[in-house]
Amino acid sequence: MAFTNAQGRTQSSLADINVTPLVDVVLVLLIIFMVTAPVLQSGIEVAVPHTKTVKEITEERLVITIDRQQKVFLNNDPININQVAQRIHEKIRDPQGQSIFIRADEDVPFGAFATVMDAVKQAGITNVSIVTQPLEKNGSRR
Repeated sequence: MAFTNAQGRTQSSLADINVTPLVDVVLVLLIIFMVTAPVLQSGIEVAVPHTKTVKEITEERLVITIDRQQKVFLNNDPININQVAQRIHEKIRDPQGQSIFIRADEDVPFGAFATVMDAVKQAGITNVSIVTQPLEKNGSRR
C-alpha cells in the first residue's frame, strides 16, 4: 500500500511482507519431498518384470511385496504368507472399494505369487494391480 503525505511524497507501509524467501523455501521443500517420496515406498529391493504398458502409482495404496527369497511384506512390514488376508482385513475398512498393488520379483516362482493372490482374494479385494517396469523404446530391458 502506498500513501501520499502532505509534501506529495509517497510512503510505503512497513507491513508489506516480502514473499520471495517464503516461496524459495517452499519450492526447495517441495523438491526434497518429491525426490524422497519414491525412495520411502520402495525400501525393499525387488526386480519387477518389464512390460510394455505401465500405470503410474499416483495415490497411496497398500502394497504387497514378494522379494527374491519369497519373503512377503505388507507395505514395508514383513508378514507371514499365511497372515496376508488377516493383516489386509486389519488395514482396510472397505475391501470392495479398495485396490492393492503387488510387487513381485521376476524370479519368484508362480506358486508363491499365486498363494499371495489367493490370500488377497480371500480378504475380499477384487481390484489388484501388479507393479512392473516399462520396457525401453527398442523393446529391451533396462
